[in-house]
Amino acid sequence: MAILEVLHYPDPGLRKKAVSVETVDESCRILAKDMLQTMYENNGIGLASTQVNVQKRLVVIDLSEDKNEAIYLINPEILTSEGTGESQEGCLSVPEYYDTVMRAERITYRYQDLEGKVIESEADGLLSVCIQHEIDHLDGKLFIDYLSPMKRRRLRKKLEKQEKQEKQEKQEKQEKQEKNQAKIL
Repeated sequence: MAILEVLHYPDPGLRKKAVSVETVDESCRILAKDMLQTMYENNGIGLASTQVNVQKRLVVIDLSEDKNEAIYLINPEILTSEGTGESQEGCLSVPEYYDTVMRAERITYRYQDLEGKVIESEADGLLSVCIQHEIDHLDGKLFIDYLSPMKRRRLRKKLEKQEKQEKQEKQEKQEKQEKNQAKIL
């Protein structure tokens, strides 16, 4: 299994909409397993394929503490929703940022499993929130889109500043390595 690169906001790839998986085949199952491994590696509980720059409707979720209850959702769709409630959300594509989002409390949803079988199910609580969050990703939407414009601007500036600082640190490290290399030669 491979660890895939997770896109970070404001990467434009996160705004792309996923297309339906036409055939659930071995390549789809390999992608799902790679996504699951990537999610575990990044300490997440859900991951949509668009977050790893694959525009197919595929989601992996595992809410268990032991990381042994993976749920694979291929071509997921929400059929009905009931009630609304606040939830504290974070995202692997928006690292180290959490905020309150309003979501449906209960949903009925349909998806295909890794064998291509169509399944209809219901969810509430954290599973409901997670499914809604990941389906939003497949539709090019991020949880921060539910926030006020002021909060989004502040977050974007913070992330751009972090990215600039990380690039600067990387460049300084590279220059230091080059100087050390020159001393050796």
